[in-house]
Amino acid sequence: MEEENLTTVTEFIILGFPEFPELQIPLFLLILLIYLIILMGNLTIIALTCLDPRLHTPMYFFLCNLSFLDISSTSVTLPKLLDIFLRKRQRISVKGCFTQLYFFMYLTCVEFVIIMVMAFDRYVAVCHPLRYAVIMNPKVCALMAAGTWIFGFMETATHIVLISHFSYCRSNEINHFFCDVSALLKLSCSSTSTIESVTYILGAFVALPCFIATLTSYVYIISAILRIRSAEGRRKAFSTCSSHLMVVILFYGTLFCTYLRPMSMQSLDLNKLFVLLYNILIPMFNPIIYSLKNKEVKAALRKTLSLKINFPIYQRIFTCV
Repeated sequence: MEEENLTTVTEFIILGFPEFPELQIPLFLLILLIYLIILMGNLTIIALTCLDPRLHTPMYFFLCNLSFLDISSTSVTLPKLLDIFLRKRQRISVKGCFTQLYFFMYLTCVEFVIIMVMAFDRYVAVCHPLRYAVIMNPKVCALMAAGTWIFGFMETATHIVLISHFSYCRSNEINHFFCDVSALLKLSCSSTSTIESVTYILGAFVALPCFIATLTSYVYIISAILRIRSAEGRRKAFSTCSSHLMVVILFYGTLFCTYLRPMSMQSLDLNKLFVLLYNILIPMFNPIIYSLKNKEVKAALRKTLSLKINFPIYQRIFTCV
């Protein structure tokens, strides 16, 4: 019996959402629709940013990075989940599981930093408008973007190295919709105290500073907006700022609730809900919140489509948008 319990796991079984067996097809259709919306919305932002010279600014450069990030992060988890719903292919190799986990954690780390960088960009634009072109010049923007992606690679590698050395000799069933770190640690027969300590330390030195820097930037932005004399100007500025802050708070809140709690206090079913929230809904809403309410983006979209479509009904539709 002891030897049987110590059998090395060679593959994992991702359970997905076994709590709702009768909803597998409806869930497949819903998530497929959301995934297509994510792809269409974010690819539209990337295309418009590349095609329209008016959008060749630091703000839209970082927004383009965020859109690519949203496409990548959802593509790491959703295709496998859709495969589980449709064809019941729940098995995944250990290497495939660690690869999925690595890219999910890597892209999550990058999103922490890219949101902070975008907040800094808005801080410079609002609080130091005369120096904006000097501070946020193309070279600085390129270095900041490259540094963001490189930093995420280095930070995430520590987690994966530690987790890959764990022994998984218990059940091989992952109670999640992808290879999540919390679900994997539940299956490990090794001591998880090290990875828990590393998670808290890196959270303190990475996630927390990014959150504080983002929040501080918006405090200065709101203070500057309050000094605007025009009531209409303040209303428009607050509307844009509140939408952005809503996404930031939702993103950080779900991550903190999911990963920065002791393992003994974590519920896998609740974790799945939190992860699904920021992994699916936030990338779907980001194009709307960050861009599709922006007059410059809508003008670029009208201009691009008008090159191919020139019907009166089209003009009326986009006049109402």
